[in-house]
Amino acid sequence: MDMADVIRARRARLGMSQAQLAQQAEVAVRQIARYEAGEQQPALNVAQKIANALDITLDELAGSYSDGLDLSGDWYMSWQTWKDGVEYYTVQRVHVAQKNDRLVLVAERGDGELEDGYYAWRGELRLWDNDTLLGWYVASDGASRSKGTLIFRLNPQGLHAEGLWTGISYDGLLAGRGSMARTQEKALAIAKDDPNAG
Repeated sequence: MDMADVIRARRARLGMSQAQLAQQAEVAVRQIARYEAGEQQPALNVAQKIANALDITLDELAGSYSDGLDLSGDWYMSWQTWKDGVEYYTVQRVHVAQKNDRLVLVAERGDGELEDGYYAWRGELRLWDNDTLLGWYVASDGASRSKGTLIFRLNPQGLHAEGLWTGISYDGLLAGRGSMARTQEKALAIAKDDPNAG
């Protein structure tokens, strides 16, 4: 995000008008409008006042700010897949490191066999509008060449997500349901489209 977007998004999230921000930053309302339109950038002393009024740091004001959900930490991801024409589900622990709207995923191999889809992998997701995750994955186990795409819809609180995956492996092009949640049980229930998954 650039500074104009940060000021506009943070002010809106705080429910603050341009006039209120201008008053707290000790500048004219018209000047705040210029900053939000990207026509000008504030001098350092004014930027500090704007950052204080918006309750963010100067770094965040300069563009390292994300007004999104914090999805970092350990998750479980579950996948609908097939082997020899039989549907089954895998569950793996995935560590998520988040920087603004970019999520880096590193998945453990899991407790199952490699040929059953339990391979280590890494990937990235982008968070869009605090409700959609789009990205990719690629196997990091040397014995697997799987790779593909991911799309998930987050629940409004960001506690779990459901979606789809498509991928290419030794078995060709595959696709299925997928999920992510903070517990194995929840991830599996969502992937299986269990109505009690809530």
